[in-house]
Amino acid sequence: MPRPVNAVKRAELLQQVVHQLQHQGVAQMSLSPLAESIGTTKRMLLYYFGSRENLLAQALAASRPDAHAMFDDVRDSAALCRAAHALWEAMTVGEQSGPVRMLLQLLSLAVTDPEQYGDIAAETVEVMVGPIAEAYVRLGHPPEQARAGATLLVSGLRGLCQDRLVTHDVVRTDAAARRLIRDAVTAVG
Repeated sequence: MPRPVNAVKRAELLQQVVHQLQHQGVAQMSLSPLAESIGTTKRMLLYYFGSRENLLAQALAASRPDAHAMFDDVRDSAALCRAAHALWEAMTVGEQSGPVRMLLQLLSLAVTDPEQYGDIAAETVEVMVGPIAEAYVRLGHPPEQARAGATLLVSGLRGLCQDRLVTHDVVRTDAAARRLIRDAVTAVG
């Protein structure tokens, strides 16, 4: 009988992998160099995560904002606006400012290598769009319009985040995010 997986060790490894991917990137992720950089072996990464693809999926899941936690309590437009601002804050100056780099890399890779990265990138987008669309539905918007509003918020804020990472223009991107959020909250419906 195989021994049970050490959940603490697995969580520690995952945290180290996330940190390494944030700084080294996703595109060149190879298990042997990744394992060496975090002080373990490829065999141990495979033992704890099964495959390179599963490790990448779990690293992304562990590092993205919890959209459900941010948007599940939204019951009015003001709460939607506050949640969207909290998401922007998390992406740019909060704990998500590092992981968002991984997400942007993944989305770019999905465009050039859809066979390897397409499914995980699409799932990563849906994990954000879904809970926000549900918030719009709770505010009385039809599902199709709700998904359009959620997409506007998610994709718009992600694009502004990428702009900020490239230009370092905090004032302009913050102003654009405030406008995007205002327009996305008032325009749907």
